[in-house]
Parts: sequence; C-alpha cells; structure tokens
Amino acid sequence: MIKKVLIANRGEIALRIHRACHEMDIKTVAVHSTADADAKHVKLADEAVCIGPPPATDSYLNIPRIIAAAEVTGAEAIHPGYGFLAENAALARLCADRGLVFVGPSPQALELFGDKAAARDLAARNAVPTLAGTPAIASVAEAERFMREQCDGAAVILKAVAGGGGRGMRVVREPGDLAAAFEACAGEARSAFGDGRVFVERFLPVARHIEVQIAGDGRAVVVLGDRDCSVQRRRQKIVEVGPAPWLSAACRRRLEEAALVLGRAAQYRNLGTLEFLVDADENVFFMEANPRLQVEHPVTEAVTGLDLVALQLELAAGVELAALGLEARPAERGMAMQLRINAETLSADGSVRPAGGQLALFEPPGGPGIRVDACGRAGYRPHPAFDTLLAKLIVHAERPEPAALVARASRALAEFRLRGLGTNLEFLRALLAHGPWVDVPVCTDHVERRLAALLERGTVSGNDPQGQGAGAGARIDREDPLAVLEYGHQAGTTPARAADPNGDDATVVRAPLQGTVVSFAVEPGAAVAAGTPVAVIESMKMEHEVPAGQGGRVRRLHAAVGDTLWEGQALLSIDPDEVQGTVRSDEQGIDPDLIRPDLAEVLERRAGTRDERRPGAVARRRRTGQRTARENVADLVDEGSFVEYGPLVVAAQRRRRTIEDLIERTPADGLITGVGRVNGDLFDDPEARVAVMAYDYTVLAGTQGVHKWCTGGAQGVPGQSGISCISCGNG
Repeated sequence: MIKKVLIANRGEIALRIHRACHEMDIKTVAVHSTADADAKHVKLADEAVCIGPPPATDSYLNIPRIIAAAEVTGAEAIHPGYGFLAENAALARLCADRGLVFVGPSPQALELFGDKAAARDLAARNAVPTLAGTPAIASVAEAERFMREQCDGAAVILKAVAGGGGRGMRVVREPGDLAAAFEACAGEARSAFGDGRVFVERFLPVARHIEVQIAGDGRAVVVLGDRDCSVQRRRQKIVEVGPAPWLSAACRRRLEEAALVLGRAAQYRNLGTLEFLVDADENVFFMEANPRLQVEHPVTEAVTGLDLVALQLELAAGVELAALGLEARPAERGMAMQLRINAETLSADGSVRPAGGQLALFEPPGGPGIRVDACGRAGYRPHPAFDTLLAKLIVHAERPEPAALVARASRALAEFRLRGLGTNLEFLRALLAHGPWVDVPVCTDHVERRLAALLERGTVSGNDPQGQGAGAGARIDREDPLAVLEYGHQAGTTPARAADPNGDDATVVRAPLQGTVVSFAVEPGAAVAAGTPVAVIESMKMEHEVPAGQGGRVRRLHAAVGDTLWEGQALLSIDPDEVQGTVRSDEQGIDPDLIRPDLAEVLERRAGTRDERRPGAVARRRRTGQRTARENVADLVDEGSFVEYGPLVVAAQRRRRTIEDLIERTPADGLITGVGRVNGDLFDDPEARVAVMAYDYTVLAGTQGVHKWCTGGAQGVPGQSGISCISCGNG
C-alpha cells in the first residue's frame, strides 16, 4: 500500500485528499504557492513544500517543481485532485518514468479523453450516439459549411478540442457570428490549454446534462452512480443532484451501458466521469469524458457510502475492483445535492465577477444529512489568481424525493452565514426557492430562462475597490532562481504598484472585474475610438474584452500583461482629443428603445411559436404537400387583424417532458385561437369580425393535452359578442 502521497493541489480538494489519506494512515505532503503559505491544507499536512509564487504556471502547474518536491520528500505517489494537472498526460508519464504512482488514469487514457474530438471518435467506433459534429477545424469556412449543410442553419456550438470547465465554448445562432466566435474560442483555448484547436457540434438547446461516474482497474469497469448537472451558468455547473431525478429506468440503463462501453474500450483505470446530453425524448448523446476526480464527487459518496478518494488510492495501488467488492453498481440510498459557494458578485445584468476581500465570518450549517467541504474560514482572503470556490454544501435526504432534498438544502443555505466579501449565497437561495427538480426535470438553460426573477432576490453588490491601489497579485523575475525565496521572505506583503491615476485630465480605463491581464490591444500614443477593445482580462475561466469608454490617445499603460488586478484598478489612461469618436451608449442616458428582460422573455416566447422559428415542423408539412395552420389563418383573416389568445400555453405533459421542451415543441398547446376580420373591406364590425380556431398538426401530431381552455374560450367569444366562429381542421 502507498505510504506517502504528495497532494498537487490547493483549496478544499487538497483538504479532502489529506483527510482521506490520514484515514488510511498515509502521510501527506502539501505543495503550495507563496500565497497559500497559511492555508489549512498546508498546516494539516505532515510536510509542506513551497513551489513558487501565485500564478499557477509558476506553482501548481509547474511539473518540474512538483516532481522535485515529491522526490525530495520521499513521496511514493502524486494525487492531482481536480483542475490544474489532473488531466495532464505528461505528468502521468513522468511519474511512471520516475517510479512515482500517479493517482489517476493512464497517460494513454488521459491523452484519449483529453482530446474531445478523439473521444467522439471512440464513441462513434463503439456505437455510442453523439451529436453531429466535425473533427478539429482550421478555418471559419469549415464551420460555416457544417452549419449550412448539417444543421440547416440551426444553432451550433464551438468547443475547444482540449477544453473543459466551460472554457473555449461559444454558442452561435447566426452564421454571421461564426468568425468572431471562432477567434474567441481559439484564443481562449490557447490561453487556457495551450491548444487553440476547435471543433463544431450541433447545439441542443433543450437538454439535460447527465454524467455517469465510473471506476476501473484496467480490466474491469463499474458504474458507481449518475448525477444531474443541468443547473449551470454559462455552461459552468452550479448545482448537482444524484441520482439524476426524472429519468426513466430505460434511459438510466442506456446511460450506464454507454459509460461501460467507453470505459472498457479505453481499458480505463481509476475514477472517471462520462458526460451526456439527454433530450426531451430521452435520447442519449455522448458529450465528453473527465478522466479525473470531479468537483461534485461528494454527491455520489453521499448516496453510496463510498469514499471515492480512498477508492482512487486503492486502485492506484493496484487493488482490483473485485477485491473491493465493486463488481456491480452499488446500492444507492436516498438522494443528494451539492451547491457551490463562490466568492463572487452578481450584477444587475446577470454578469458574475470574482469578489475580493477577507472573510470576517464563516459559519457553515450542520445537522443530519449536511456536509461542508471548505477552504473558507474567518480571516481567509481568496487570492485572485485562483478559483473562487469557498465551500461545497452537500445535502443528503434519506428518501429519493426531490422536494424533500430541495427543502433540506434550502434550510441549510438559510443557516449558512458568510460576511466580509461578496458570495453567491443569496443567488443559490433564490434558485432553490424556484423549486428545481421538484415537479419537472431541469434543463441546461434553466438559469438563463429565469434570470430576471432570480436577480430580484439574488443580486449581490460588488466590493468597493478604493484603497486597493496595489495589484492583487505579484510579478517576480522568472530568470532569477532566488526570486521566489526573496518574495517569500516579504512576510506576505504585496509589492507596491503604480499609484492610481486620479485627479488629472486623462480618462482612466479600469478593470471591470478582478482578474489577470491577458493582453493589451494598444500602446502609448495609439489613437482609439470610444468602444474600441483595448485590453483582455481573464477571470473566472473566461476572457473578457475591456472597451475604451472615451475616444482619444493612449497616454500610459498602468498595468502589464500577467498582472492580477482588483476590480476598479487602472489599466490605462486616455487623453481625449480629436480622435474622440462616438460616445458609449451607457453615457447617453436612458435608451427609450431598451427592452426590459422580462418583456424580452415574453417577446422571445411569442416569436418561438411562429413558423419561421420552427423550420423542422414546417419541413415535415412540406414533405406531405401540406400547409401550416398559421399559414391558413394568415390567408383567412385580413392582414394585421388577427389577435391571438393563449400562444404561450403548452401541453399538459410536465411529468414526461421538461417545461423548456414543451415551450419549444408544443406552442399554443396545438390550437391556434384568436379573433380577427374577414373581408373587412366589404363589411363593417361586427359583421367582419370572427373568432378563429385552427388545429396545429405540427404539434405532437395535432393533439392537445388537458389545457383545452383555449377551445372553450374561443367558442365562448361568439356567444358573448355576437360574432361568427371559424374552425379549421387539418389540411
């Protein structure tokens, strides 16, 4: 058995691994950046080694330093946790060459599943369904051709071949937006993964994100459970539930079989997760694999009673699944949920920004079925160079009932007390108040569709950047081998940065959010127009363009590429002059043409019922030589006279379909009703006015559910107003 493990990570996952090791009488070695010298995982470890300054490239991503730390301390194994080097095949191969155990899959499996295009090929060779897609592409023209020929102009999603965690992904609904999305994805992928290759896949707008947890010993593979990860924001997970609710036994079986097929084909060893999209008809599509421990692994631990980190260590030591009693899927008890507590602020427009500051109070909840995995504590100050995760709240209910689970999770969130910096606690409370999973399945656009309502309660204001004139991070001389030690002797002080340029005539462009400067698009002396992108900042796994709010000439850059800045810190100064150009719209006052988010949602819902937004349904009618119901109504009544009743009603099938799917596939519950005029040029009101009912046979073969109030309402109009009623059948 392994006697000493080096933990190549930080934060809550480093603590989680440390505790599992000590349960197994395994000694631990913590590695840390200078910013984490006082971190809890460092203090609890048996040994600790400083491996560099805060930028991850100089510490937690620095393979030579991590290998050296393992060899100096006599560690027998390296556990990478999740993120950082967890999926790095080069580290796994180097461990093997140096006689170290890598607690994770083989280098071959990491290379296979680390390449999304190669993983899709593996699925295709093994008859596991995938969405239509391309191999890695080199040009926008290839993406345009795929969108035109394979998707009939419907939306696509661009993905980084080496991507993960929501990075290097863009949904494109219009061909004209492909070029910008392609460049953004490729640039983000190069920055995050060192690989700018992207591929294109058909976008499934209404789907559930279900993942299957597997374990393998290189010969046998077993499924340990599944989780629903559909509650996301910008394709990054927020809440996970397991086992996935509202799945039929047949669909769960298909998911399990697909995961086993892929795991066996890869001769998989250790823990891994296979991720799938499930549509409204429970068709299953393989999406990607995560060959590592997942952030949400405690969900499966809660319902199975397994310690997945201990299982990783045993599999890495060569123990077979049969010897561990894991020859079949373990029995599950109840249902569990994980909620991610992040140091972040949510603005009124729904955008998320990392929050800086120090935790003055950190009091997690307790009681039956409550677990908190956390790195946060009173006095803790998150470093802007790293992830914003403070804690994971894991809630378990003995009964597999979503309502009971959501109720317990809501009580736990109400008890969680954090002060000193902005967090997403209020947002999570608002999210659960809307009862996800209680009555119907949840799809990946759940948060976006309800954002306006969630913001009413869950908005958190940002922190005041005043007094933060110094940079949030630090730069050192990378050529000086003693620079790290010198920085470490500075007793935690932050190197002084340039004073904030206030009080002169220059316009200062400030960092809109806390993050690291990726690039500048201008130099001193350059002329810029208002609205021109002048810099790119990386924050929360995404790159953000920073526009110039004022036209003029760049006077000075106040930061450098690689600097980590607080929100509100100066990036550059602009001297206004004749190059001023246009003024940003947010400086022009209130826009009278602005559409409120709630009204925009209603307009979007109404637009989604029209034929032009349902090309597939229209095409099916055309194949049989038939017209659509809306075409018939449009030709029947005088132009512009039809007022539709109940277009937002959907079929009564919420037990079988998600509300998102019903909105897309059952507009008006299959019955177009309203009032209009016929031959208004020949007759006056009320003689020209009619009530119209038209059965829409593009909706579920022309059947309505129990929501027939439309029929009754339309038939009641003639009696109440003395007008005629016209009923249109199929044809």
